[in-house]
Amino acid sequence: MESSRLLIEGGRRIEGELRIHGAKNSVLPILAATLLCGSTSVIHNSASLSDAFAAMRILRSLGCTISHEGSTVTVNSADAEGDIVSDGLMHEMRSSIVFLGAILGRVGRCRLSFPGGCELGPRPIDLHLEALRRLGVRITEDHGILDCTAGVRPQSADITLSLPSVGATENIMLYSALGSGETVIRNAAREPEIADLAGYLIKCGAKITGQGTSTLVIDGVPSLHGCEYTVMPDRIEAATYMGAAAITRGELMLGGVRPQDMYSCMSVFSEMGCGVYPYDDKIFISARKPITAVRTVRTMPYPGFPTDCQPIVMAVLSKSSGTSVIVENIFENRFMAAPELRRMGANIKAEGKVAVIEGVKKLYGAKARAYDLRAGAALVVAALGAEGQSEILNTHYIDRGYESIETALSSVGADIKRI
Repeated sequence: MESSRLLIEGGRRIEGELRIHGAKNSVLPILAATLLCGSTSVIHNSASLSDAFAAMRILRSLGCTISHEGSTVTVNSADAEGDIVSDGLMHEMRSSIVFLGAILGRVGRCRLSFPGGCELGPRPIDLHLEALRRLGVRITEDHGILDCTAGVRPQSADITLSLPSVGATENIMLYSALGSGETVIRNAAREPEIADLAGYLIKCGAKITGQGTSTLVIDGVPSLHGCEYTVMPDRIEAATYMGAAAITRGELMLGGVRPQDMYSCMSVFSEMGCGVYPYDDKIFISARKPITAVRTVRTMPYPGFPTDCQPIVMAVLSKSSGTSVIVENIFENRFMAAPELRRMGANIKAEGKVAVIEGVKKLYGAKARAYDLRAGAALVVAALGAEGQSEILNTHYIDRGYESIETALSSVGADIKRI
């Protein structure tokens, strides 16, 4: 089925002010966490994303009642007794696996299939399953279906993750929040979105310490209650619009952001020659000078450079002066934007974990296809900086993480429309 397409006439300078939406990577685990409360939670600053709608469909299928108005989602999980997530719902988004810990914590059993979403190579959920087994969960796998039952939970569990997986950290937190016993997660993910999930759970009555560090301690409590919570801003959306300003030699004031979460991104844009000025809840980027290459960008777990920003930076660097190198340390298949950027005239050689980008003076409009969420955003950024018209297909990937990207970009000078 052909989704809508984006038509972009390049060469327009991006100038003005944009407000950033709530973080996709925060709102999904927080929506899953509303299951644990058994009452009503009001979640503010939730962006209207297809992934968020998919999470709401999963919650409804489990027995929650949901209302959604503007950027506020109200979830009442009082009657949520469901323990099965259908194959169709699981395949709508990659991060649906975060429902595993929440459903197990709520009803003590869970049956679901492996998650779908963007094809970023194997994204092992073995870490999640191994950790849950350490917490007494019995798990059987049968033809791609996971059948999980809560067993006796140890009074104290000390779990060391072999790598700081965001999803595994979230699932352990969600499963351990209710009940008795202390769970310690070592080498936990330190992403701001993890701290945001902890913030929501704490407001619901959970006992969690150490968020933002690599050691998280969760003391189980007998029950949680609903609360009103505002989701943190989306640092990847902010970086995407910084890329749009950089590649078009524009200037942009981004409002509603948390600059402290974005130092690794801001430093790469500074190295390209952009002026980047953080304020309390704003970032101003000015790209009046031509973009220069950066030596090496390495993706790393937070606080390192985020893998989600890598395709966007690749698009901007394709129009820089000089040669840049990107080393992708998080996902395989994360250079899916490269062949499509080459259609626009980019000179990118990608092999294994390394991409070498030889900057070109001009990019040219072309017909290009998004193969995952951030590669799609990268193509939009490249098209803004290209000469002539580009047509971006598979926009359903982009809609997973950006609320009406064409509306936002049109408001700051882009010639972009959805057909």
